[in-house]
Amino acid sequence: MKATDLMVECLENEGVQYIFGIPGEENIDFVHSLASSDQIQFVAVRHEQGAAFMADVYGRLTGKAGVCLATLGPGATNLLTGIGDANLDHAPVVAITGQAGLERMHKESHQYIDVVAMFKPVTKWSIQVKRPETIPEIVRKAFKLAEMEKPGAVHIELPEDMAADDIDKKTLPKTELPRTVPSADSMEKALELIAASKKPFIIAGNGVIRQQASKELQAFAESLKAPVAHTFMAKGVLPPDHPLNMYTVGLQMKDYVLCGIHEADLIIAIGYDFVEYLPIYWNENNLTPIIHMDTLPAEVDEHYPVVAELVGDIQAALGYLTEHHKGAKAWMPGGELHQKLKQELAQINEEASIHLEDGGVRIKLMTILDEVSKNANDNTIVISDVGAHKLWIARNYQPKLPNRVVISNGFASMGIAVPGAIGAKIACPDDPVICITGDGGFLMNGVEIETAKRLGIAFTILLLNDSKYGLIDWKLKNRFDASYGVEFENPDFVRFAESFGITGMRVSHVTELEAALKKALSMNEIVLVEIPVDSEENLKLSQHLGKLVCRQ
Repeated sequence: MKATDLMVECLENEGVQYIFGIPGEENIDFVHSLASSDQIQFVAVRHEQGAAFMADVYGRLTGKAGVCLATLGPGATNLLTGIGDANLDHAPVVAITGQAGLERMHKESHQYIDVVAMFKPVTKWSIQVKRPETIPEIVRKAFKLAEMEKPGAVHIELPEDMAADDIDKKTLPKTELPRTVPSADSMEKALELIAASKKPFIIAGNGVIRQQASKELQAFAESLKAPVAHTFMAKGVLPPDHPLNMYTVGLQMKDYVLCGIHEADLIIAIGYDFVEYLPIYWNENNLTPIIHMDTLPAEVDEHYPVVAELVGDIQAALGYLTEHHKGAKAWMPGGELHQKLKQELAQINEEASIHLEDGGVRIKLMTILDEVSKNANDNTIVISDVGAHKLWIARNYQPKLPNRVVISNGFASMGIAVPGAIGAKIACPDDPVICITGDGGFLMNGVEIETAKRLGIAFTILLLNDSKYGLIDWKLKNRFDASYGVEFENPDFVRFAESFGITGMRVSHVTELEAALKKALSMNEIVLVEIPVDSEENLKLSQHLGKLVCRQ
């Protein structure tokens, strides 16, 4: 068989069902081999960045490596943003690129750049196939590295002169990744620290989601009666109405939940990645000792004073601590912080819209999120693009189950929402998907609605229109009292949607919002709902929330 036939067999052996990408001259043998696969569906996309985002979100939701494909040169460079996003947010992804033949890599040549070197800073491993007989080893290692803790992106480059080589090799057996448990000494040290503390506080991070340890976390928190805050990436680890749920940390501003963290005498950080929220923002004075519980040892940081490290399986560690700790602490920070925070948020959202001087009406982001919460079922996946709206979704939207909110956190990359919604729907075909995006992010990869339409999948797009890069506009005005370079003209988004054969709606007033959202969610198709927002006023409200520090 030829080398690319062997590569496809190796991918099938890894359980790959979808590859997102664009064919090109230098990967044409691979695409031809894919055509003979009964297991793998090749999803042709409209831009390689979209392919990487689809693989990224697919990997986050399934725990299995999403796979994306590009040719050499510009195809490979277009993948980079989505690959960087996957790597920083620890989503398993395998990227495959074509390349020029070895005979022209030593000199200046058409479309040739060192793609392997380019991918190294944004992957766990970037490798070129130099001998076709090594393909089974390279593919097996790529998937093992991509999926093992902490997951991330891996890149394989196949030069075109090897792709059609005749090769007689077989796939390697796929083995389960080992799961280790923390040492007995570290467990006992943690138990001693918990017993000596009076006010332990739990910070739950992305690792809790990846390790599917939400039930164990809830059992531990309830047995200890310790308050829990979660990062953007760990939403849903506790139900929204749980009395120990102190909601979300992650904003760089002084947020209200910091009252509870600052009052604690011990922080138990579980599955927490530094890329989610640097310790300096919540432990600025380095005063609170930390128990680190994760699959890898703690990163070194002066604001993260670790006194015990529980390195290994999070489920096992939580189970052991729950069984062996010596009694509940039963404390609540700041006099029922949970209730105070809910009350403050309710007051912020008393007015559903913003009335402009010219008589126009812009709908508040919290009003939109409230309607999403009311109409979403437990399994609904909400995917947020990056922009002003992300701050509200990340801070305020509380899903009912874990891994139901997808946010580009570590890389904070605009353009993820629409292709990410496709990846989400393919990963979880029976679950509703709501894509929330600003007009800026939408027009970066919005053409992927053609890909979604072609695939016959359904999701709802809430397009928030303010005709500018609202977050940067607000930051410029906040710092310099003036704005520059952030405004633009938009197309008619309803007609834009209809040109792709999907339904478009426009909400002109807050009274139309509920009906439009219900209608969109009830239709088994792609629906775009355009909603006018005022990012500046919404961000002023967000800033107000950020000033609610330790109010008694």
